[in-house]
Amino acid sequence: MINPPEPLRTRLTDLLGCDYPIIQSGMGGPGRSELCAAVTAAGAFGCIGMVRERPELIRREIAAVKDRTNRAFGVNLVPSATDPALLDEELDACFSAQIEVMVFFCDVRPDIVERAHKAGCKVLYQVGNLADAIAAERAGADAIICQGVEAGGHVHGKVTSMVLLPQVAAAVTIPVAGAGGFGSGASLVAALALGAEGIHCGTAFLATKESYAHDYHKQRVVDAGSEDTVYSDVFAIGWPPQSPVRTIENSIHQALCRRPARTWAG
Repeated sequence: MINPPEPLRTRLTDLLGCDYPIIQSGMGGPGRSELCAAVTAAGAFGCIGMVRERPELIRREIAAVKDRTNRAFGVNLVPSATDPALLDEELDACFSAQIEVMVFFCDVRPDIVERAHKAGCKVLYQVGNLADAIAAERAGADAIICQGVEAGGHVHGKVTSMVLLPQVAAAVTIPVAGAGGFGSGASLVAALALGAEGIHCGTAFLATKESYAHDYHKQRVVDAGSEDTVYSDVFAIGWPPQSPVRTIENSIHQALCRRPARTWAG
């Protein structure tokens, strides 16, 4: 019989109550109850991606995860990309369901951090630059998710993980998780060496059977190589202006992008 791996304890696992310092990204929707519950049951920290979703769906998804596990998990919201009235309803749905952890992304909102804390929630804040990391700690966030420009999906910064992560880890006192290019055991070790206490992964979970992504999307991710992504604002739909997104290049991008495709280095 193969013995199960030993837990890897850091301040992040202590904060979140998980066995391994791996946070699953909500990914704006592919991370729903099936994936969140599977990740949580495996000992990492699962998260439901509920950006701009109705409160009825949020309550159903939270209940579905709670039916499968009694461990803590998070809900991911993006305040700056959500209508204020809907955001209020989303937060109320999370708080009434007694969610334990909220994961916010993009611009730092101290008022929302305070509101989450008053509801008894811990707060993880994903940021893309040093100034926002410091602002998130000052606002009371319990941990920082430090997103490098290599990250898939919406990208909030311009600096690589290799450069940004040690800067953020040195500048704040709360736990930091690395995001952007981290998706394996080796990259977890690298993140720890750079000063992080865990990693935040999206693409690594996107193609799993539990992911809510479309099968064609999953296959494109599996087939893609490291040079197949592009960084542009073509898919910044429903987000603030100049919200770049890292995607796999496709015919839509080629037709709509008015400038050459850029990689994270260019």
